[in-house]
Amino acid sequence: MPKPSLPNATDPRPLLQEAVSRLAPVLPLLTELGERFASRGHELALVGGPVRDAFLGRTSLDLDLTTDARPDDILAAVQGWHDAHWEIGREFGTIGMRKGSHVVEITTYRADTYDRSSRKPEVMFGDSLEGDLVRRDFAVNAMAIRLPSLEFVDVHGGLDDLVAGRLMTPAAPEESFADDPLRMMRAARFAAQLGFEVAPEVRAAMTERAATLEMISAERVREEFVKLLLSAAPRAGLTLLVDTGLAQVFLPELPALRLEVDEHHRHKDVYEHSLIVLEQAIALEGPPNGPPESVPSPDLVLRLAALLHDIGKPATRRFEGGGGVSFHHHELVGAKLASKRMKALRFDKDTTKAVARLIELHLRFHGYGDGQWTDSAVRRYVTDAGPLLTRLHRLTRSDCTTRNQRKATRLSRAYDDLEARIETLSAQEELAAVRPELDGNEIAETLGIKPGPVLGQAYSFLLAVRLDDGPIGRDAARERLRAWWAERS
Repeated sequence: MPKPSLPNATDPRPLLQEAVSRLAPVLPLLTELGERFASRGHELALVGGPVRDAFLGRTSLDLDLTTDARPDDILAAVQGWHDAHWEIGREFGTIGMRKGSHVVEITTYRADTYDRSSRKPEVMFGDSLEGDLVRRDFAVNAMAIRLPSLEFVDVHGGLDDLVAGRLMTPAAPEESFADDPLRMMRAARFAAQLGFEVAPEVRAAMTERAATLEMISAERVREEFVKLLLSAAPRAGLTLLVDTGLAQVFLPELPALRLEVDEHHRHKDVYEHSLIVLEQAIALEGPPNGPPESVPSPDLVLRLAALLHDIGKPATRRFEGGGGVSFHHHELVGAKLASKRMKALRFDKDTTKAVARLIELHLRFHGYGDGQWTDSAVRRYVTDAGPLLTRLHRLTRSDCTTRNQRKATRLSRAYDDLEARIETLSAQEELAAVRPELDGNEIAETLGIKPGPVLGQAYSFLLAVRLDDGPIGRDAARERLRAWWAERS
C-alpha cells in the first residue's frame, strides 16, 4: 500500500485537507451530528479507523465516534435523527445506529481499568478526548477529528507514524499489552492489512508478553487471526506472530514447520514453503464479486488449507537410508491436526471440515504422474473432492514451489491435462453429481429387500461401478447388482 507523503512534518494541514476531502460523502452527516451534540453542551469526535483510513485514501464503511455524553445523553441527542438504533453495547457506553446506508457507533469516553489476571475491564467513563485516545491500541488509531469544527487531534504522533508506516502504542507497549493482550494480535493484523512495520519496542513487548495471550478467549483470537489471513498480503503478520512467539500460543503447528536446518538441503524449508503456497493460492483466487467456481477473493477455506497443508510433516518426518527424508502420510496426519486445532479455535464445523478435506486430498494429484490415470481415477478424484474441487485445483497448483523450471512446467502441463479430462468427462457424465444408475427404491425392488444397512451396501456397490466403468445403462446396472447379490448370498 502506498504511504501518504508529508510535505512538511511540522505542518499537517495539507494532509488534513486531503483527508477531510475524502470524508466529503459523509461530512454533512458528521457535521449534523456534531451540531446536535454541541447544542446540548457535549463534545463529539470522529476517531480511530475512519480517521486513519481517510489519510490512507481508503473508504471506511462504519463511522466510529466518541463523546463525553453518557448513553442516555447520546440517545437524547440523536432522537428523531436516526433510522434505527441498538443498545447492545450500552453497558460499555456504546450506542449504535443507522442513518440511510451509514452505520454509526457513538461511545462515551472511556478510562478503563483492567484486572490483568483475567483481562476483564472495569468500565469507567472518562471526561476528555485526550484521556480516551491514550487507551487505544495504536497511535495511528488514536487520531481524532472534532465535530463540527473539524479540528484535528493527534496527541500521540499518529500522523507521523502513519507517514513512516510504523505501529506504535499511545502508552508504553508493555502497559498497553498488559491491559489487553489481544492488542498483540491486532499488531500482527495491522502489519498485514496496512503493510506497516511494528516499532522495535512494540515487537519486544509482544515477545515478552506472548504467553499472556492465553487469557483471551479462543473466539476473539480466531477473529483477529481470520482478519489477518484475509488481508491482501498476510505474510508479514504471520511472520510476526511466529517470530514473537504468539503463534506458539494459539497455532503451535505453524512455528513447528520451522524444522531444524538441513545442511545438505535434502528437503525444502517447510515453513517458507507454506508461506509461498499461501501467497500463490491468494494469487489464484478469483475477483471478489466473481462466480463461486472462480473462488472469489478472499477465500478463508483456501487460505487456511494453503497455510496448514503441510502441518503433518514434523510428526511424520523420517530420515531414510542414503540421506533421504520422507513424510509418509503427512496429508492424513495434517488433516487431523488441522481439524483439532480449528475446533480449539472455535471455527464452525463446515469450515473445519472443508479445510481438513483439502489437506487430506492435496497430494492426490501427484499420483497422476505422466497423465496415465484411468477415467475411473479421474471420476474418483472429482467425486472425492465434491464441492471443493475448484479450491483443490488452486491448492494443488499452488503447492508447486520448485525452482526447477522444467519440473514446474511439467507439473503445470500435467494438471492442465487433468483439468481438461475432468471437463470432458463432466460434459459427458455430469461428474459433479455422480450417482448409481439405480436409486434406492429400484435397488430394493430388484433385490427384494427393505431399507437398511444391506441396501446401503448395495448402493455403495453400484456407486463404485459407476465410478469405475462410467454410465453402463440401467439394465446392465441391474445385472451387475444381481451378480453382486448372488455372490454375496
